[in-house]
Amino acid sequence: MTEPKYKIGITQGDPNGIGWEVIIKALADPRITELFTPVLYGSPRAAACYRDTLPEVEQFTTLPVASAAEARRGKINLVACGEVAEVVPGKPTPEAGRAAVEALRTAMRDLKAGELDARVTAPFDKETVQSDGFRFTGHTEYLAAELQGQSMMIMCSDILRVGLVTKHIPVSEIARNITREKIVEDLRIFNRSLIEDFGIVRPRIAVMALNPHAGDSGLLGREEQEIIQPAIVDAFHEGILAFGPFAADGLFAGGGYTKYDGILAMYHDQGLAPFKSLSPEGVNFTAGLQAVRTSPDHGTAFDIAGKGKADPQSMRNAIYTAIDIVRHRAQWAAWSANPLPRAEREKSARDNARDNQQAGREQKE
Repeated sequence: MTEPKYKIGITQGDPNGIGWEVIIKALADPRITELFTPVLYGSPRAAACYRDTLPEVEQFTTLPVASAAEARRGKINLVACGEVAEVVPGKPTPEAGRAAVEALRTAMRDLKAGELDARVTAPFDKETVQSDGFRFTGHTEYLAAELQGQSMMIMCSDILRVGLVTKHIPVSEIARNITREKIVEDLRIFNRSLIEDFGIVRPRIAVMALNPHAGDSGLLGREEQEIIQPAIVDAFHEGILAFGPFAADGLFAGGGYTKYDGILAMYHDQGLAPFKSLSPEGVNFTAGLQAVRTSPDHGTAFDIAGKGKADPQSMRNAIYTAIDIVRHRAQWAAWSANPLPRAEREKSARDNARDNQQAGREQKE
């Protein structure tokens, strides 16, 4: 059976950042449309501007469409939205922030309509996107609000998967946002994602400590004894293979992370600093939601925007990871489907065949 050609929506991010450059470079090989059907969301003016700065890109043409419903296979489809009067590479502006949000919302419209199988988001600037109608500290928070789910940020690569208990909050607020209940819920989401999204049957999860040296038996903090360890025990009683808490320096410096399928970090930099050191071309995946969303693990990189220096590999990996996760979810749904309806259909077919045979014999007699 031929595998379906997935439609993957890709949003432009901040049009003054490196989003369009890495998108164009990632899709420049014409063979890419044999793998999936790209649907881009963003400014045609910005796309043309960055295409002109990349003389090494021989082929990059887009097909204008009104929505993902009109997307054609074998083409790079472009839904015009998030237009800007002027493209100013390297400069964060309110207009660029508004354009990033408009592209994001247009793609969300198609995602909710079931016209996209997954979406990949180029980075936006967290400050310029803020407005009365958009008060989110990142893509993850926006998606959780729109799709009404308990989300988790997972940084993933071929060698490492790191989930976060707290995400985009000040360091001064981390400790009071870490609770026993929150850790248990995140372990449930992480465990389920490792199974359904990454195809790992019995995942092992290492849980990181909050304090240096895992609190040194309470000398450097009691969160490990009073919050994190009890949460690990609770999760283990639910059948989740969670272990720890581990001091961050020992877990990563000693290579202990290689023994686990996932690492649950307590806060943003605790997980992302070692992840990006070990996996410089990793992917940001939003787990726990009904829709698949990935993004490259870098930001807008205003300092190199428009200079042709941006590396597209993380964007490529984000696209490939989105496709893999959609495929894994479909496989898991098939593997875990209730077998009774199928068994009942097969029994009904056998009964019908037997009745037909009996009726044929009676007619002959």
